[in-house]
Amino acid sequence: MEQLMPHVEALIFASERPLPQMEMIELLGNVMEEQLESEKVAICLEAVKEKYDTDYYPFELRETGGGYQFLTKKTYHQTVLQLNGDKYIKKLSSAAMETLAIISYKQPITKSEIEFIRGVSSDYSIQKLLEKELIVIAGRNEEAVGKPLLYATTKNFMDYLGVNSPADLPQLKEIGNTDIVLPTSGEEALPDEQPNRQMIVDNNGELKIEATEAEEGEESAVTNTADADIEPAGQSDAEEQEEKRDGTEEGTDADGDQEEGEEEIN
Repeated sequence: MEQLMPHVEALIFASERPLPQMEMIELLGNVMEEQLESEKVAICLEAVKEKYDTDYYPFELRETGGGYQFLTKKTYHQTVLQLNGDKYIKKLSSAAMETLAIISYKQPITKSEIEFIRGVSSDYSIQKLLEKELIVIAGRNEEAVGKPLLYATTKNFMDYLGVNSPADLPQLKEIGNTDIVLPTSGEEALPDEQPNRQMIVDNNGELKIEATEAEEGEESAVTNTADADIEPAGQSDAEEQEEKRDGTEEGTDADGDQEEGEEEIN
């Protein structure tokens, strides 16, 4: 066992990618005199892991991307990032990130299913993810019409995130309590009959719908009609006052005529 352990460390250290356990057994069997069992290699891997978990070493043995690899501990991340950080930074657009997230949690998944969730075409995003070797064509959906291609994440993707399988990805409930938004139905997506209506904020800070030109014209017409209805009422009041004044004058004239008649009789 003591002789086997340095060979396991050397293989993992020299490998540019995560080294699976079965591949280690095959490589070690070519140089070791005795036939190796998977249990012995598993015990060696556990011993190596315990050895480098101590604070003395700046790196550790991690199971990632379907194999084993030496990785720098988080404490020294900023130090190592200055050396070759740009080499490992893969820039993705927002659309590509959305597509990659959907494939990660729904794999294997077809392109039509991805587009149904996103609501837009995903041809360009899928092509870019294939070029960056973050996703791979995993086969075809034999039960669907046309047998569309199925997409899944690659070992490079899992290695980049430091996970060993899709099951190790964070659960959605751990990321945040986000309600699932279903696609809008066709009837609800119909445009408004008055497309010029806009939401505005009034002087009081309240949100209201801006009136259209037609509605403003109707309001002006209603106001003018109301003013027109008020004017005749005012004129009728004036006429009543004038009639009262005329009646008073007639009464005065009648009193005068009566007095003249009384004088003539006298």
